[in-house]
Order: sequence, then C-alpha cells, then structure tokens
Amino acid sequence: MPEDRPPYPPFTRETALQKVQAAEDAWNTRDPERVASAYTPDSVWRNRDAFISGRDEIVAFLTRKWERELGYALRKSLWGFRENRMAVRFQYEWHDADGQWWRSYGNELWEFDEHGLMRRREASINDIAITEADRRIHGPRPKNEHGIDIPLQ
Repeated sequence: MPEDRPPYPPFTRETALQKVQAAEDAWNTRDPERVASAYTPDSVWRNRDAFISGRDEIVAFLTRKWERELGYALRKSLWGFRENRMAVRFQYEWHDADGQWWRSYGNELWEFDEHGLMRRREASINDIAITEADRRIHGPRPKNEHGIDIPLQ
C-alpha cells in the first residue's frame, strides 16, 4: 500500500506553499528518518557533488551532514511550481566544529509522485563564511513568519 504525503500534485499556489513550509519544518528537526520519510523509497538526489539514491542513502547522508553542520537552521522559499514540480530557494546557517559560522545559499528542483512524496531532488549550494554577529537565522521559523520571503544576501 503506497504512502501518502499531502498535499498532492497538481499543486496550487496554496498547496505548493504548504509543501515548502512542511519541508522546511521537517529539515529543521535535523531528524534524518523524519526527513527521509517525505521521499519515495527509490528517490534520487543530487546534492552539491553527491548523488544519492533511496531512503537508506538519504538517512546516511543527512546523518553525516548534521554531524558536520552544527546549529543548522533553514529557511525555504517557493520560487515557482507547475503540476508536480517545484523550484525552491533556500538559505541555512550552521557552524563547524571550530566555531566558524556559515551561510549556505541554494536552489532546489523537486519532483513529486501522485502520493505527494518527492521522487527527485536536485540541489545546488554555495557556502560563505559569516561572523556570529551576521547570523539572521536563529532556529526554526516562527509561525508568524511563515510565507515571508528570504532576502537575497
């Protein structure tokens, strides 16, 4: 029996925004199992220079990621959508084991199956060093800030 993860495609602006916020909320838990459950069992990813296939590899990848990227906090913003696909901008901040803070900027392309599970994710990401004083993302987004776009810089 297939798993379901509403909302389902084809997306409207409202349901696309819901899907983006749900993804942001899940990633901000830093729980690899929870995040992986939103993807099809055979989902394929390109993340920077890594190619990942299936939930087990997603869990392993995210486990390694959040062991390195400490204090991770993310914001996502809908860029566009059509039928079962979305383009999303994101930024997240984290620090490494030496205490250096980073802001990571990126774009993702998403494709969903008919059950609302993501079957394909392609992410391009760039990192810039920032000072702790330059941080602007301090934990998960409060509900009163849902839907607010993220700044370019």
